[in-house]
Amino acid sequence: MKTLIVIPTYNEAENIFALLDAVYAQVPETDILVVDDNSPDGTAAMVETRMKEDKRLSILKRPGKLGLGSAYIAGFKVALARGYDAIFEMDADFSHNPKYLPGFIEAIKDADLVLGSRYVEGGGVENWALSRKIISLGGSLYARIILGVPYRDLTGGFKCFRRETLAAIDLDGVHSEGYSFQIEMTYRAHKKGLRIREMPIVFADRVGGKSKMSWKIFIEAIYRVWQMRWTVR
Repeated sequence: MKTLIVIPTYNEAENIFALLDAVYAQVPETDILVVDDNSPDGTAAMVETRMKEDKRLSILKRPGKLGLGSAYIAGFKVALARGYDAIFEMDADFSHNPKYLPGFIEAIKDADLVLGSRYVEGGGVENWALSRKIISLGGSLYARIILGVPYRDLTGGFKCFRRETLAAIDLDGVHSEGYSFQIEMTYRAHKKGLRIREMPIVFADRVGGKSKMSWKIFIEAIYRVWQMRWTVR
């Protein structure tokens, strides 16, 4: 399958070269699209330097910090326009281990959306405080109950979509960010009756740089779930 990994970045200069090397060590035939929100630390310039010697790599530069959800939507549109068969979401900070990529590519052959799940057998988290575990588990359980879906990890951001799945979803109608973006993309696929599979992953805390998570993102997810329930058809 012609595969693209979409990686949003904002100040990921500490991680980006090592991440690219780690991804290509696992899936050398895949392509990568970095979506950079005008990182002040020069992340985009680093990617452009690597692009000169690696045709598998490309970049979409945006004028400012416009949000994770819109970065993925922009990347998905590029992927559809370029004719990719399988499209990944993946963080730039090594919290999503590249070793799982071959498993995703195998799983998507018999699914429309594959979720990297921390909360199925074989999955888990590393180096998390108890409070963070409670918030993450509670958020997924809250969304599962409100939306009436069976998936155990609704807030994770390590995913693989078939192109037909993204084409079926109204990407211009998705305005969520952070946790709620991840919930909404899975819920929209679910409402289309598509085949969704969870694959166990272990999620580790970021290797370098600063976390982008905030209370604003968490609070948005709480009320957006109710909006999804009544508006997504």
